[in-house]
Amino acid sequence: MTGCRILPRLPVRRAFSLTSNAHRPWHPRLSTRTSQCLASSRLLAVETYTNRPRSLVAYHTTSKLLSAAAGTYTHPQTGLLSYLPRAWVPYAELIRIDKPSGSYYLFFPCIFSTLLAAPLATPVAPPLTVLGTSLLFLAGAVVMRGAGCTINDLWDRNLDPHVARTRLRPIARGAVTPFRAVVFTGAQLLAGLAVLLQFPLPCFFYATPSLLLVATYPLAKRVTYYPQFILGLTFSWGAIMGFPALGVDLLGSGAAQAAAALLYTSNIAWTVLYDMIYAHMDIKDDAKAGIKSIALKHDRETKQVLTGLALTQVALLAGAGVATGAGPAFFVGSCGGALVTLGVMIKRVNLKSVQDCWWWFVNGCWITGGVITLGLTADYLVKYVERDGEDSA
Repeated sequence: MTGCRILPRLPVRRAFSLTSNAHRPWHPRLSTRTSQCLASSRLLAVETYTNRPRSLVAYHTTSKLLSAAAGTYTHPQTGLLSYLPRAWVPYAELIRIDKPSGSYYLFFPCIFSTLLAAPLATPVAPPLTVLGTSLLFLAGAVVMRGAGCTINDLWDRNLDPHVARTRLRPIARGAVTPFRAVVFTGAQLLAGLAVLLQFPLPCFFYATPSLLLVATYPLAKRVTYYPQFILGLTFSWGAIMGFPALGVDLLGSGAAQAAAALLYTSNIAWTVLYDMIYAHMDIKDDAKAGIKSIALKHDRETKQVLTGLALTQVALLAGAGVATGAGPAFFVGSCGGALVTLGVMIKRVNLKSVQDCWWWFVNGCWITGGVITLGLTADYLVKYVERDGEDSA
């Protein structure tokens, strides 16, 4: 370790104290080289006095130390986080309140199913009911996405310090302790329950199984190269919820069952697609840290896989429309629009650029999700006007 001054032999208690302060930020005047030297010295001290391999010490005992050596956390000076009290900022970062794309991705399947189910309701759900239901879904998406992020960071607290993009997350850098994160998760789940209870009672029974997926998704990346599929099962759950939310009985209607199943699988394909692009931002760090992802498994044929996922998504979406008797507005606007926007994204995204992957991940949400929503809205309004006219006659 050229240029590093090794720590002298110290009492065992002193050696451990060097690591216990690892969460404290480095002085800004320390250079990266100096920080790395200090980190290596501390790891050597712990290795010497605990008789454990340095790799285990680095991974389990001093992950925050490595995080600090890699970069220094600075309090946000701009954006929403800069207006919050400092004590609140770590918790706001924990739920990614400054990065709402995940909430939108969780919300879109909800609004898709709401608009698809509205014409099946008896009578057809009026626009104000559809709007109110959609706003409730939006509130639930924000709360549950935040809870999911907190659970994810709890599971990944020993992995995040080894990935450049995540090394300064609140739990990884020591700003929020695991115990406080667990308590915070409980509070978020209670808030989510409060939102859920505003829906008809059947929604409670349909929503409850999704909690198992929320809790276990972070484990998938440890055992499979396809954690994005598990994420798809989780994030697409809202594609089912719109039907019971508007009083459509999934158990008693074959058309509703088929539509919900096709819409759910369509959204799974969409989730895997956009999260595969997202995973390319961390592909190098994931390989070093031993984190599995579909981007690593199919790095050489990513665009072919993305193309297959896009075609699958649109085909299943069209099938959901057929099941509900959707009209031209849906097939042209939603299906045609999704096919075009996904094609443009797949062609233009530069998978070797972190910035480009992030741009398409954020904006692809609104572009593709937006055109599908517009087509569904147009189709619903056409049917609502037609049914309203028939009732008046």
